[in-house]
Amino acid sequence: MNNFFIILFHTYLTKLKTKSFLVTTIVTAVLLIGLTNIPRIIEFFDKDGDAEKVAVIDNSGQLFEPLKEQIKASNGDIELVHFTDGLEEAEKQVEAEEFTGVLELTLTADQLPSAAYKSMSMADSMVVTELQSGLQQLKTMMASAQINLTQEQLAQLYEPVPFERAALEENAKTEEELNQARGLVYVLLFIIYFAVIMYASMIATEVATEKSSRVMEILISSVSPIKQMFAKILGVGLLSLTQMAAFLLVGYISIKQNLESMEGGFFEFFGFGNIPGATIAYGVIFFILGYFLYATLAAFLGSLVSRIEDVNQMITPMTMLVVAGFMIAMVGLSTPEAGFITVTSYIPFFTPMIMFLRVGMLNLPFWEIGLSIGILVGTIIILAIFGARVYRGGVLMYGKSNSFKDIKTALQLSKKE
Repeated sequence: MNNFFIILFHTYLTKLKTKSFLVTTIVTAVLLIGLTNIPRIIEFFDKDGDAEKVAVIDNSGQLFEPLKEQIKASNGDIELVHFTDGLEEAEKQVEAEEFTGVLELTLTADQLPSAAYKSMSMADSMVVTELQSGLQQLKTMMASAQINLTQEQLAQLYEPVPFERAALEENAKTEEELNQARGLVYVLLFIIYFAVIMYASMIATEVATEKSSRVMEILISSVSPIKQMFAKILGVGLLSLTQMAAFLLVGYISIKQNLESMEGGFFEFFGFGNIPGATIAYGVIFFILGYFLYATLAAFLGSLVSRIEDVNQMITPMTMLVVAGFMIAMVGLSTPEAGFITVTSYIPFFTPMIMFLRVGMLNLPFWEIGLSIGILVGTIIILAIFGARVYRGGVLMYGKSNSFKDIKTALQLSKKE
């Protein structure tokens, strides 16, 4: 058992001190800080916070004032300026960056608004969208006045149809609870996806690195393959928890500083305040089981290659399984009760993501959850036993890898030990 912990902590501390791990952690933390400070960054580079000025040439003589009031009510960052020196002069001032653009207003034959907008480029769609929206509302009011509709009749015309939803299933989740669960499931699916992709490949690379340096020949003679394999899996697991804890801490502090006035606390503000504790607990369970499933698979796949360059090729099928599970889960966010979602939730390589999706969004009987966890644990045990045999023979194989044909050779070598 002492050898197990020696390998575990050696794997953890060695990877913790590597430049690649430190650089990745620091760069990702900086990106998190940047993403959570986007409003401040935009404000800093946004022309000192000045409003976008648009020159308006009103050929109708009656559209400017109501449009100005409409835009002012909807977006205070756009300022309309009545321009009377002609279109040519307005275009020159746009080129001189005095105005963002020039808007020319006219009336159609039906006495309804028509507009033409010119700017230096077609890239800025925000101003155009706001102007179009304001003109559309102005057109609606003018058209309703022409057919003698009152404001009450117009409001009644656009009033949404009363539509109530009710679930017949006992203890069914409300729409608010589903939206909260969907948000949490979405976040945790990404965490599971990226953690498996990143750390499972790290385990395969770690095994291949030691094997290429011939250190494995010494280790395999003093430590059983099952201990060695799971020591590496747990060592990288501790590393992943360390890195994710750092990311969560940086993200939490940065978001909290940007949302000092958040009501009800951090989790209440993002709509996660009423998430059942059982959902979070299942999220942790499926995350841990999913990690062990793919980490065990990655460890013995890594033992089959002699060169680090061959690792990505060997683990590509495993990566595709993770991607497939993630894509199915994304579809399942909108249709969690679909038949193919139910079936795939019992396929062990998809279970960590898809069964957690169903647990978060549906009221499932405990036997379904228990069955999926049982299948997942059973698969991990089978992979561990089979993987240990492949690992024992695989670490003694050198030369060019023949992909999955090497598994048979590895099993034959393990029997001779």
